[in-house]
Parts: sequence; structure tokens; C-alpha cells
Amino acid sequence: MMMRDAQDKTSEARGRVRLRSLSAVLALGLLVALPSSPAAAFEIFGFKLFESDEPTAIEIADPLSYTVTLDVEGPDPNGELKADLEAASQLVRAAEDPVPGSIGLIQRANSDFEQLVAALYENGRYAGEVRILLNGQPLADLAPDADLKSAEPVPVRILVMPGKAFRFGNIVIRDSAGETYVSSVQGLSTGELARSTVILDAERTLVRELERGGHPFAEVAGRDIVADHARGILDVALMLEPGPVAPFGETAVDGAESVNSAFIARMTGVPEGEQYTPESLAAAEKRLRALDVFSSVTVRGADSLSPDGTVPVQVTVSERKHRFLGIGATYSSTDGGGMEAYWGHRNLFGRAEKLRIEGSVGSLGATTEAKDMTWRGAVLFEKPGVLGPASKFTSRLEIAQENPDAFRRFSVEGAVGITYELTETQTVSAGIDVEYARLTDSFNVDRETITVALPLEYVRDTRDNELNPTTGTRLALLLEPAHEINAGATFVKLRAEASAYRALDDQKRFVVAGRVAAGSIYGADLAAIPANRRFYAGGGGSVRGYGYQDIGPVNAAGIPTGGRSVLETSAELRIGITETIGIVPFVDAGLVSASEDFSGSEFKLGAGLGLRYRTPFGPLRIDVAVPLNKGPLDPDYGIYAGIGQAF
Repeated sequence: MMMRDAQDKTSEARGRVRLRSLSAVLALGLLVALPSSPAAAFEIFGFKLFESDEPTAIEIADPLSYTVTLDVEGPDPNGELKADLEAASQLVRAAEDPVPGSIGLIQRANSDFEQLVAALYENGRYAGEVRILLNGQPLADLAPDADLKSAEPVPVRILVMPGKAFRFGNIVIRDSAGETYVSSVQGLSTGELARSTVILDAERTLVRELERGGHPFAEVAGRDIVADHARGILDVALMLEPGPVAPFGETAVDGAESVNSAFIARMTGVPEGEQYTPESLAAAEKRLRALDVFSSVTVRGADSLSPDGTVPVQVTVSERKHRFLGIGATYSSTDGGGMEAYWGHRNLFGRAEKLRIEGSVGSLGATTEAKDMTWRGAVLFEKPGVLGPASKFTSRLEIAQENPDAFRRFSVEGAVGITYELTETQTVSAGIDVEYARLTDSFNVDRETITVALPLEYVRDTRDNELNPTTGTRLALLLEPAHEINAGATFVKLRAEASAYRALDDQKRFVVAGRVAAGSIYGADLAAIPANRRFYAGGGGSVRGYGYQDIGPVNAAGIPTGGRSVLETSAELRIGITETIGIVPFVDAGLVSASEDFSGSEFKLGAGLGLRYRTPFGPLRIDVAVPLNKGPLDPDYGIYAGIGQAF
């Protein structure tokens, strides 16, 4: 979505260009999900938006209110111990919520006692004492049916005498065969504060390391913990039972209906005879989920060895509906209305083959001439597992017409390719792309091109979430040799893009995000490269505050020509105001050059502020930006909308 103030543009080669006046563009896709009755919430894609975060109130029978104080006896310089105790206490956390009568208050206090003792242990306090008084009476002295109603609001007092902080003494870890182990968990060593959580973390880590070594049934068989109250020392002895080293056995599948069971077993990628590791099971589960044909997937090893000494693998799946249909609508006050529709099948031949047929049309009402309309139709097919579980075959046949400021295009394009997963975070893909296009741009009128390209791409993605990342990085490298047959032009496109994300706090309310992208085209002059394969910048996915594809060199009539090199960078601070609403101040910069070495062009800078509304399918995004070094043809400002973060 953008708002712009630009001039009339005319060009003999380009043909008639639409007047772009100060106006707003609004786009919204709807997936057959309209509210059936008036409500404060709005439903889209099956999810309710702008709905109150407050849960529906549940009526409590015989409500009883109370007040609570929590006191810690002895030194607590930074108040950390008291803060931990308050966080563990439901009496404190839910003090504003009435309880169901005296019985409810007594039950809540009994539960609190256990949680407060556990909080003391987590802080290394094993000689502590917790007392809870309800209306001045010790909790231990109250009958289960005691009546406290007459004292409402009931005064509740929590007294904690934490005692001394214990330190670890002797640490002994051995298995049933007498072999000793050293824990890699930080804090489990002599002299460190004896937190109970450190011991539990160490046990989980020790078992996990044994499992990674091929022991599927490793466990902590015994735990001997002795507290020396006089010295404040906690001695810890752990006994491990590794169990046998075992390989994976046969894979059995349960719950499959229309998806082939043998295909499911093969796609786990857990070959029979391979040494057991929990990582293999986790990777198999992730791979099956990625097939997009199951609503639930569980992959686990059996609870016991089979007679041949292997660990059978059990896969349990539940299939989702395989056919889907969607329609959408868009509206732009400059480009008119638009419609889109698609139909798809997630399991065409029983092995998770995907077929999707989609089409769209735009410029409805903005033009009456067919050559000025924007439309597209495509058939996409995907087959997983063609070269093993980590591979995927993709194909696409597309016919399209578009009419942005820089060029007019009618094209028919076909592409096939293979994507291969090197690791959980790294993929490579290669393919062949053949396109026939009829192009009108700043250099040519109705130029016919036939371009054959061989794209090769590497992607490394460690983001925690694709639509709303808070940690991780993404790196994409593209090498695309291409040859345009009619003009005999051979060129190579190189493009690299990297983005990084880092949360500044534990709650991830403040996230710094950055992106940089660069590309160059070598081997042919600018005019010889088909217009739709040149580099462009500007707009919502690029440098915000500028028109779509309007940054870079222009001809005498002010029409963008595109370029042979591009450089873009963006920085954002994503600030969560509430659980669902956030703001994002940002700065973008970019240039497009007619040469392959970024020369002869200047950076365009844009800055602005965005609003985010968090939904189950990603944040809704609205960005408002202004150009910081505005040219005579640049808009005064831009407004952009979409689903997901800008990058």
C-alpha cells in the first residue's frame, strides 16, 4: 500500500502512462471467511482480529476475597529472593481474583506452600521454613472445612525464613558399570550455589548425551542428595543406567489413510540399521510436518528393543483435508480493483504431491484497455522425495501480463527445479527457467525475447520464525546464468541478501533487525537485458517512502530504466507495546546503477514508523515512510501494508 504525489509521465517507447495523483492504495485478501453477525472482532483466514485479550469471565460460586502480604526474614539485598517467591505464589499473583469460598482459599494456600518450598530449593535454601497464616491462624491448624467468610477480605500473611544458602560439596556421577562422568551443566561443581534446578538440568543433560551416543533407554537410576546443615553443604551422587547401544529398526506407520504408508516411512529418513539418536527422530518429525498433508505428526522410538536388538520407530499421523480453495479481492484507488482465486490438492497421487492452480486479475475499473490490465495464471506442481527424503522437485507454468512504471510485459514462463536440504538450516536449489516475453520499456517497443536461465541458489536460515523472527539470521546467495536467444545476449546475475535479528530482552519485546542486499549483472549492456530481469528498487519490500521500482536511472521522460547493480539496506527496532500491538521505527537506503559496479548513482534514503498487529498467522503490517532525499518525481510519502514483517 502506498500514497504518492507524482507528475504525468509520457514516453514514445513506453506508451501511455497512467496519471499518479495523491491517493491511497488498499489491498486485502479474504479466504472465504466473513463474519456472520455484527461483532467487535473481524474474522479473516479463519482467525478473529481486534478481539479483546481478556478471557470470558467465569462466574465463581460463593466468591471470597482476601489480602496478602509476603515477608522474607533476614537479608535479601537485591530483593531477588522475595521476587522469586512472589512469582511462585499464586496467592500473590492472583490476589485480585476471588476464590470459591473458604475451601478455595485453603486449597490455594496449600498449593502455595509446596510452590514456595520449591522456590527456596531453586535458590539453594534447604533449611528454610514457610508459614502461611489465614486470618492469623496457621494453615496447618485449620480444618479443611474451616469458615473464613466472617473475616472477608481475609488477611493472608506469608512468612518465609529462608535460612542459609547451601553450596555444592562432593559431586559424584557414575553408571552401573562404575564409569564416572563429568557434568557439562554450568553450576554443578563444588563451591557453587546448590540450586535444585542445576541438579535437574544436569540429569536431563546427562541422559540426553547418552542418548546421542546411541543409548535409547538411558536414565537416571538413582539420586543420593545429602544436606549438611551445619556446614551448609549439599553432596550430590547420581547413578546412571545407560542401557544398551542400539540401531534403529523397522519403521511402522499408524493413522495413514490416503497417504502411502511406505512413502511416509521412507520420508522419515531414518534408515534401518543406523545408530539411534534422538536428533534423527526430531528431524524425521519435522520433515513429515513439512509435507503439509498432516494435521499432527509424532515420531518416537519404541519403549523396548525388538528381538533382533534394534529400536523400532513408530510414526503416528493424522491427515488433514487435502483439497483447498481460496478467493481474494484487492482494491486500489489508482490501479482499480482486483480478484484472485486458487484451487489446490496436497496429496494428488498419494505421496504428498502438491498441485496448485491460481489466477488473478487487476486494474478493474482503472482501465478499459486489455493491454493495460494486470493478470496472471499459473499451475504449480511439487513432488517431495525424488532424490531421497531431503529433496523436492518443483515445477511452474505461468502466463502473465503486468504494467508497472518501468515496463510493460506479456510472458509465458516454464520452470523446473530440485531443492535439496543439506542440513536442518541449509538448502540448495537448481533448475532451468525458460521464458517468452513481449516487452515495452525505455529502450524498446514490443520487443520479443526468449530467455533461458539456470538459477542456482543457496539459503542458510536460522530464524526462529519466518513471518516474525526475533533471533537468528538468513543468508541467500543466487547465481543465475542466462541467455536471451533472439538478441544473442548472455549475462550472469549475482545476488546476495543477508538479514539478522536479535532480541534485546528476555521477553523479546525489543528486537533489532537489519538487512543488506546487493546484486550485479555481468556480460551484457543494459538495453540488451530483458527489462523484467534488470534490478529495481523502491517500494514496500525495498526502500520505503519511494515509488515501486522508481529508484535508479531514468530516461529523458523520467521513466525508470532499471539497472545492472543494486544495493539495499534496512534497519528496524521492533517494539512490542502490548501482547498484540507493536511499533517499528525504521530506516531504509538503496541505489540502482546502470553499471555493474554500483557507480554513477546515489543512495536514496527513507525513514518512517510502522504499526504491527499480531495474529496467529503472522503480524499485520502498516508502514508509513517519507523520502529523506526526495527527487522531483518522488512521492511525498508512502503507506505500505502486508502480512509478516518487512523482512
